[in-house]
Order: sequence, then structure tokens, then C-alpha cells
Amino acid sequence: MTSTSSSAWMRVQDSPWFWLLPAGLFLLVFYTWPLLDVVRLSFTNASLITPDYDYTFDSYRRVFRDPSTLRTLKVTFLFAGGSVVLKLVLGMGLALAIDAGVKRGLHGIVLVRTSVLAAWVIPGVVVGVLWKILLSTSSHGLLNYWIQTTFGKSVGFLTDPDIALSTAILANVWRGVAFTMILLYAGLQRIPPELYEAARVDGAGAVARFRFVTLPTLAPVIFIALVLITIGGINTFDLIMALTEGGPARSTEVVGLRVYQQVFQFMNLGRGAALAVLLLAVNLLMTLIYLRLLRINRKTD
Repeated sequence: MTSTSSSAWMRVQDSPWFWLLPAGLFLLVFYTWPLLDVVRLSFTNASLITPDYDYTFDSYRRVFRDPSTLRTLKVTFLFAGGSVVLKLVLGMGLALAIDAGVKRGLHGIVLVRTSVLAAWVIPGVVVGVLWKILLSTSSHGLLNYWIQTTFGKSVGFLTDPDIALSTAILANVWRGVAFTMILLYAGLQRIPPELYEAARVDGAGAVARFRFVTLPTLAPVIFIALVLITIGGINTFDLIMALTEGGPARSTEVVGLRVYQQVFQFMNLGRGAALAVLLLAVNLLMTLIYLRLLRINRKTD
């Protein structure tokens, strides 16, 4: 290899695009192309039964004229909103508790972190099955067996339309709170101890230190956690499929589940793709809202 070609190769290796190219090709083949194909199919009347289809806006017209679409969107926002609030609050509490335990040298912190992370690595389908076994009103429902024995009647955690959505939210929080905890705990490690010492010298208590030191410093991390867990909540499908299958009375039917039903139960590929595009639009809208709020917060600071 000549010196000219060697130096050219060195320049190529020094370029970040050289190292990003494999990841870019992977995203293009496995993410971008399927996404574009879903958008294309949403403008068709394609079906899994017949190979022929025409390009039309009928799928979108049917989706937006269907009264159940608005109800499904409402359930999705309630599910995602409840999950986000509880994950942030509980994740912050766990992160602060573990951080304080590590700084004080308490025993058992590793066991606590491992226990919380165990729920996160379990697949959503398995979590749904486990919670279904735990909360079922049948003879194998463990929690309802104890409730029935103690109070004489069972609770319809999965069969009462007024309770089922809350149950699904709690199951989703139990599964995903560890992710929020990890992000916030990592953010806490980046806060300089000098800030807390200065606050103590100024007479700030624990609540004041959390409000004026921890929260402002953690704001970027909280924003990232908000975006990720909101997208995760809106796109949740596997857990609800295994837990309630959208019931009872469609009280837990989220958009992701409707996409599955349209494509694999009703064989309506075009309408399922239109619902998937609607779900993508909701995700983009929520991300833009969070970006706007973050910019406003930075300007006020």
C-alpha cells in the first residue's frame, strides 16, 4: 500500500461516518424501510387474504370515522399517562433511596437493585401472564384467593371495566419502573457533592436541596426518561395482550392492540397500517411537546 493510499485510508478511519455506516445500514434495512412500507400500505386496501390491492384513502376514512378509534386513543393516553407519572415518582424515590444507601454504606443495596431490575428484564408477555395468574378471579388467582378467604368476596381486577385499566397500569409500572430508576440514579451520580454542601451551608433542608439542587440538575435526564417511558407506554402491546386482551368491554384496548387485531384477526392489512401510522404520529407529537417544554424550561432558567 502506497503512502498516499495509506494516508487516505487513515483519514477515512478518522471520519465518524466510517464507524456510523454499519449502524446506519442496519437502521435503514430493519427500521426505515419497514416504516416506509407501513406508510405505503396505509394508503391501500391490502388484506392478508387476497394478494391484490388498490391505493386508496379508504383505510384512513374508516379509521377516523370509527367511534372506537377515539375511545382507543383515550385508553392509550390514560394508560401511558398513568404509567409515566407513577414510573417517574417511584423511579425517583427508588433512585434517591439507593443513592442514599450507597453513600451511607448500607448493606443489601445490591440485592435491592437486583430485585428491581429483575422485573425489567422479564418479557412483557411473561409479566402479563404472571399478573393474570396473581389477579385472576378463578380458583388459581392467588391474590383473590386470599381476598376471598378474608372478606368473603373476590375483586374483579381483570373483569371489572372500572378497575382493569388501573390494574394494567400497575402491572406496566411494576415492569418498567426499574428503567426510570436506572436513568435517574445515573443522573444523581453526576451531581457534584459541592452543590449539596453549599446548600447545607446556606441552611437548606432535605426538601429544599431536592427542589433547588437535585431537580434542576436532573432536568435533562428527567426529560430523556419522560420521552422514553412515554413512547414505551403508548406503544405497549405485549403486556396488555397477555393480561386482558383489551377487555373487559374494551376498557384496556390500546392502539397497539388494535393494530394487532386489524392485521392478524381481521386480516385487514391496510387499516392496521393506518392505525400504526396514527400511533407513530402520536409518538412524534408527544416528543415535540416534550421538546417544546424543555426549551421553555431552559429559557426560564
